[in-house]
Amino acid sequence: MTSRSIGDPPWTPQMAARERTLPDSWPRLSKFVLSACAASVAELVTFPLDLTKTRLQIQGEAALKQGGEAGLAGPYRGMVRTAVGIVQEEGLLKLWQGATPAVYRHIVYSGVRMVAYEQIRDSPSGKGDSDIFPLWKSVVGGMTAGAIGQFFASPTDLVKVQMQMEGKRRLEGKPPRVRGVYHAFVTILSKGGIRGLWAGWVPNVQRAALVNMGDLTTYDTVKHFLLRNTNLKDNSICHSISRGILYKSSTDCFIQAVRGEGFLSLYKGFVPTWMRMAPWSLVFWLTYEQIRRIVGVSSF
Repeated sequence: MTSRSIGDPPWTPQMAARERTLPDSWPRLSKFVLSACAASVAELVTFPLDLTKTRLQIQGEAALKQGGEAGLAGPYRGMVRTAVGIVQEEGLLKLWQGATPAVYRHIVYSGVRMVAYEQIRDSPSGKGDSDIFPLWKSVVGGMTAGAIGQFFASPTDLVKVQMQMEGKRRLEGKPPRVRGVYHAFVTILSKGGIRGLWAGWVPNVQRAALVNMGDLTTYDTVKHFLLRNTNLKDNSICHSISRGILYKSSTDCFIQAVRGEGFLSLYKGFVPTWMRMAPWSLVFWLTYEQIRRIVGVSSF
């Protein structure tokens, strides 16, 4: 029950029933919109780190295309120098190159995964009549929701990466491949058809399943454990604590990367990836929980 102050109208059983049923009465589309809004905020805040990660990972691919030897250095080295190089050579705003398709991607990806997980959790086969969602079910639910969300978002993921690399192509004197989000979609469709929009979807879906096992499962399990077993309230403190053209397939990508750059190349971009995922998750969950509270939807 929400807190009430002097002067409020008398509390009636009808009002109590309405408060209890309000969260359940919200259609899935509404929760999709709330998830998409929170994800858009988190994406815009942390996007420069994603661009830096992509540039680091693409250096080895450029070296392979040019017939370079293992360990050939790209124009930038390391996360900080990569970011500084982008600002100096392309301008500060280029750190958000490709942000539009990235936001589109998360509108689909986060909207679908959040709604899917909550639907799985609150279904009769999830929590059922109990208030506790078993850990093993949370793991399965998180991986399933992540995989579904990434599959639907794969076309926007492909466009996002292409847009991010346009600044680098211009610096190398190469003609632009795409002129915007719409043109990127049209180009991919004209070259590969509908299937081309899902190029590389298998490793992306696999990764998304594992990422959401760590993100959704951890946040949901830890948050409700804290609420049940500590004096923490359901607030921001609790929310903060919880929290392919070059390759023929993912196997071919693995073989070429190790052969051309060495085994450690598989972890290129690990630091910016980790440094981005942590603040992204924090911003997302804080924003998402606050938006739900503001519009009158129960906490996640």
